Amino acid sequence: MNQPIVYLVGAGPGDYGLISLKAIECIKQADTIVYDRLADDRLLDQARPNVELIYVGKASSDHTMRQEDINQLLVDKAKENKIVVRLKGGDPFVFGRGGEEALTLLANGIPFEVVPGITSAISVPAYAGIPVTHRGIATSFAVITGHEDPTKGESGMKWDKLATAVDTLVFLMGVENLPHITAKLVEHGRPADTPAAVIRWGTKPEQEVLVTTVGTAAGDVAARGLKPPAIFIVGQVVTLRDKLAWFDNKPLFGKKVLVTRAREQASVLTDGLAKLGADCMEAPAIKIVPPASYEPLDAAIACLQEYDWLIFTSVNGVEHFFSRMAAAGLDTRAIKAKVAAIGSPTAARLKGYGIVADIIPAEFRAEGVIEALKPHITPSMKVLIPRALVARDILPEKLTELGACVNVAPAYRTVTGDTDGQELAAALAAGSIDLVTFTSSSTVTNLLALLGQDGARLVAKAKVACIGPITAETCLTHGIKPDIIAEEYTIKGLIEAITTLYGIG
Repeated sequence: MNQPIVYLVGAGPGDYGLISLKAIECIKQADTIVYDRLADDRLLDQARPNVELIYVGKASSDHTMRQEDINQLLVDKAKENKIVVRLKGGDPFVFGRGGEEALTLLANGIPFEVVPGITSAISVPAYAGIPVTHRGIATSFAVITGHEDPTKGESGMKWDKLATAVDTLVFLMGVENLPHITAKLVEHGRPADTPAAVIRWGTKPEQEVLVTTVGTAAGDVAARGLKPPAIFIVGQVVTLRDKLAWFDNKPLFGKKVLVTRAREQASVLTDGLAKLGADCMEAPAIKIVPPASYEPLDAAIACLQEYDWLIFTSVNGVEHFFSRMAAAGLDTRAIKAKVAAIGSPTAARLKGYGIVADIIPAEFRAEGVIEALKPHITPSMKVLIPRALVARDILPEKLTELGACVNVAPAYRTVTGDTDGQELAAALAAGSIDLVTFTSSSTVTNLLALLGQDGARLVAKAKVACIGPITAETCLTHGIKPDIIAEEYTIKGLIEAITTLYGIG
């Protein structure tokens, strides 16, 4: 039985990567995770499959659960002998009310640990190219709440000292109170022309930066329609943004990209595009599942020594094939055949199992495999192709014409993903998606199935990038004209094609 404990964990300011190793370790072992809206959803993917997830909101002025109830919830869950993670944006002890939660746990005899997070007070300005201190400009900074406890009888702010005693002021959660904050600063001696900035969704791809002054900030924010979450920073350091801005200068910054790969494979494409500044929306159009029966594949594996060639046409085929080999109590020593892989990613996955492909064609598609194999296939050779249940038939057909005895064994199948088609259709209709990526023909057909009869028209509202000519042909069949087709039929090639599309590199 678990020893109950509550970890008060800071998730950082928004960028998925700005979280500590210890925080990830806590998430991975948690029985229950109590989280806010500012915690990146991908952090929850690190949790165990059977974890209990409890969303408590905590948006500004819109709390799904009162703080007192959250405190009690942590106590109740710990008393169930659970490992509980309280996951919140930023740092638990920097206006995160983590102290209140810790005191409640202490009063109830519940052990707890605090796992600090990177506070938005320094990270958000840094992502906007604004250092909170800088030699010769600012030697001090203060972090101030922009949203005081509404139950207090009077303000605890010492505006007469705060306004001029500190070089850089960083107000968290202050956008809604900006007219009051700026008026108090000017009233107590801060010049109205002092540089200032409002940074919304800092460190995330949606980051928006408004450079202004103390005197004009409230009006500028209202005119721009900026809403929380945002921070307000005041001081001469804001002028450094002109030279030090880096995050929103990334080549794909501001581009919303739809990633349609299966969820378990989307991260490679998402991470590659995110490094270039893109805002990636993962909407898996397909899901990789086992075939209705493994019997044909298992039967082929049982007589594996009879085959002359093993041909793998995808990473998924490799994974499912070796999974069934393990289920049969076999390992790579049972493979006597030569091995062909359709491309470098498939070959790399094989190498992970200790198999070096004998043939990797120059062209990463079935036609390339056929050309590469022609000199090596003789009549009556036995060939096994573990692949998707539904796939192009050109490879087995051409090998049969060469005299080979070909066995196509379904190793997996693709089905329509569990993405919300209506929500996705609305995003496309609104024009909020700049680019749709397709990594296989099945991502095309299944995305259109999710979108309904207007699917092709909706996709056409964005630019379209395809991983190769076969995927592009499927798009054209459905009335979608690709804007670019990768020359190398890999995720790396697709990312390079996208950068070319936007005139980068």
